[in-house]
Amino acid sequence: MGRPSQPVSHRRRFLIGLALAALLGVGLGAALLAGARTAERRERAERRAVITLSALTAVVDRASGGGAKEAPPATPATEGGMGLGAEIAAAEQGRTPAPADTRADAVRKAVAGFAAVHPEVAAIRVVELADITLAASTAPADQGAARAAPRRLERAEKPLYDLGEKLRAAVEANRQGAEGAARAPELGFTRQPDGVLSLAAPVERGGEVTGMVQMETRAKAEPASFAWLPFLAAWLAPVISLLLLALVFGERRWWLAAAAVLLLGIDLWAYGHYALGVLRAERRESARAVAEQIAGESKKAAALLADLGVPAAGQPLAPVLWDVDLFRQSRGLIAANGAPDEGKLGEIAGADAGRMTRSVAVLAVFSLALLAFVGLGWAARTGAALAEHRAAYAYTLPATIGMLILVFFPFFYGIVLSFTNANIYNTDKSVVETWTGLANYVDIISDFHVAKRTADGLVWNYHNFYYTLLFTIAWTVSNVAIGVTLGLTLALILNLKGFALRPLYRVLLILPWAMPSYITSLIFKGMFHQQFGVINQMIQIAGGHPVAWFNQPFTSFLAVLTTNGWLSFSFMMVISLGALQSIPADLYEAARVDGASRWRQFRSITLPSLKPALVPAIILSVIWTFNQFIVIYLVSAGEPGGATEILITQSYKLAFEQYRYGYAAAYSTIIFLILLAYGTWQSRVTGATEGIG
Repeated sequence: MGRPSQPVSHRRRFLIGLALAALLGVGLGAALLAGARTAERRERAERRAVITLSALTAVVDRASGGGAKEAPPATPATEGGMGLGAEIAAAEQGRTPAPADTRADAVRKAVAGFAAVHPEVAAIRVVELADITLAASTAPADQGAARAAPRRLERAEKPLYDLGEKLRAAVEANRQGAEGAARAPELGFTRQPDGVLSLAAPVERGGEVTGMVQMETRAKAEPASFAWLPFLAAWLAPVISLLLLALVFGERRWWLAAAAVLLLGIDLWAYGHYALGVLRAERRESARAVAEQIAGESKKAAALLADLGVPAAGQPLAPVLWDVDLFRQSRGLIAANGAPDEGKLGEIAGADAGRMTRSVAVLAVFSLALLAFVGLGWAARTGAALAEHRAAYAYTLPATIGMLILVFFPFFYGIVLSFTNANIYNTDKSVVETWTGLANYVDIISDFHVAKRTADGLVWNYHNFYYTLLFTIAWTVSNVAIGVTLGLTLALILNLKGFALRPLYRVLLILPWAMPSYITSLIFKGMFHQQFGVINQMIQIAGGHPVAWFNQPFTSFLAVLTTNGWLSFSFMMVISLGALQSIPADLYEAARVDGASRWRQFRSITLPSLKPALVPAIILSVIWTFNQFIVIYLVSAGEPGGATEILITQSYKLAFEQYRYGYAAAYSTIIFLILLAYGTWQSRVTGATEGIG
C-alpha cells in the first residue's frame, strides 16, 4: 500500500506565494527605481555639459563681435577692409567693426581662456563654414606649427565640416517648418565609448549660421546604487505579517488569500510612495545642480569677456536660457532669478506620480498573478506534471527555448515598446526613461478626424487610424470573397468527372501560388504602369485612353485587388479541391435517388462537408490578407497620398520612415488584438476547430 497523501497546507502555499510575489513586485520596482535614478543623474551631467557648451558659444559669439545688432560677416570682396554695408551698420550702432583678423584673434583668445577655467573640457574647436577653416582649437591633435589654428580644414576633417552643415540645415529647417512639425536637433550630441561627451552648437551671425563650436568634455555621472535596506524591508514586511496572521486564521484558505492580497497591495503602494519620494529628491538635486552650474558659468563667462575687453553693450548674456534640449529649446526649469522653478518642478512631480501609479498597477497585476499561481495550488500541479512527464518536456525543451528567443521575446518586447515614446533620437535611452504608458494607444484610438468638409468637398484624412482600418477591412473582405468564390468555383470544375485535360489545368492554376509573391507583385506593378504597362497598351489598342492607375484611390484599389486576387485564388482552390475529393460518392448517389437537384446537393452535402476545411482556410486567408504587406508596399505603395495603405504598411512607415518606434509598436499591437479577436470569434461561431461528429 502507498503512503497516505499529506494534507495540503494552505498557510505554506500562501506564505511562499506572497514571498515570491513580493520579491517580484518589490524587486522589479527597486530595479526600475535604480534605473530611473541613474538616468536622472546621467541627464543631470548631460544638462550641465550643455550649459557649459551654451556658455562657450556665447563667449565665442561675443568675442567675434556677435550678439545683437551686429554687422554682416566679412566676405572675400570686403576682407581686409570695410565694405559699404559694414560701414553703414557700424555707423548706425555708433561703433567701428573689428577687422576679420582681429575677430579671429579674439576668438582664439576666448577659446584658450575658456579652456583654462574648465579643466574638465578636453578639447574645443571652432569652425567657420564659409571658408572651411578651423578658426580656433585646443585639441591636442591641433597643436604645433603645421596644425595650429587658424588653418583650412583637411580632407580627413570632413566629418567636422559635415557636422556644421548638418546643424545649419537643422536650424534652417526648423525655422521654415510648419507649427507642430517634427523638429531636427540643433545640437550635436555623441557619447564616446570612453564616456567623453562630444557636443556641438551652431554659431549664428545676422540671423544665419556661420560656424560651429565643438566641445569634448568628461561628464560621467555617478550610478545610483541599489537600495538594499528599503528593498529587504518591503519584501519581508508582508511575509512576516502574513505569518503572524496565519497563526490566527489557521488553514482557512480564503481568509489567507484575502490577507495575502491585501498585504501585497499595501506593500506595493507603500514602496511606490517611497520610490516617488526618492525620485522627487533626485529631481530637486538636478534642479539645484543645474542652477549652480548656470550661476558658475555666468560668472566665468562675464569674467572672461571682461578680460578680453569685450564691451557689455548689445544683447546681454541670458544664462537662464542656457539649459536647453537638443533642439535648443529652453527647458524652463530655471526661473529668471536663477533659482529652480517650483511650478515646473511640481508639474514634473505630477507626471512622475502618474507614471509611478501606472507602474505600480502593472507590477501589482503580475505579482497577484504569481500569488494566485502559487497560493491556489496551480504551481504544485504544474510541478507534478513536469515531474511526471519530464522525458517529454526534455525532448521539447530545445524547441521551446527557440520559440522563447525567436518568437515570444520579440513579441513581448514589441508590446513593452508600445508603452514608450521610443524614436530615432532616444535609442540610447532605456525603457524606463522613455515610458509613456498608454499615451500611444490614446493618441491612436482617440483621433476621430477621419474626414472634414472644405470648399472643395469632403476631404479624407488618409493617415487616420480609423480610415486605414476601414480600408483594411474593405481590402480584406474583397480579397477573401474573390479568393473563396473563384477558388471554390475552379475546384468544382476541376472535380467534374470526365473533364478534359484536368491534370494540365491543375498544374497551370496552381502556378500563381507557387510563384513568389514578391516577383508577382513587381510584375503587376509593371503591368499597371501608365505609359509602358501591358494593361494600358491593351486599352489603347481597343481605342481607349491610358489610365493613371495610382493617381486615384479607386483605380489604385482595383490594381492591388487584382494583384492579390491572382495570388490568393490558388490556395482556396487547392483546399477546396482536396476537401471535395474526400466527400464519399455514396452521398451524392443517395441524394440523386431521392430526387435532389444539383443545387440541393451542393447546399446539403457539399457545403457542410467543406466546412471543416474551408472555414480554417478562410480564417488564415483573412489574417494573411489583413497583413498582406508585399502587395500594397510594392504595387501601390499606398498611393495616392496614403489612400491605399493598410494597417501593416502604415505601421512599417511609422517605424522605418518616420522612426516613431514606440508609436509603430502600439499600432502593431492593435493589429494583433484585432486579429486575435476575429480569430477567436470566428472559431467559436463556426466551430472551425471541431471535428465532424
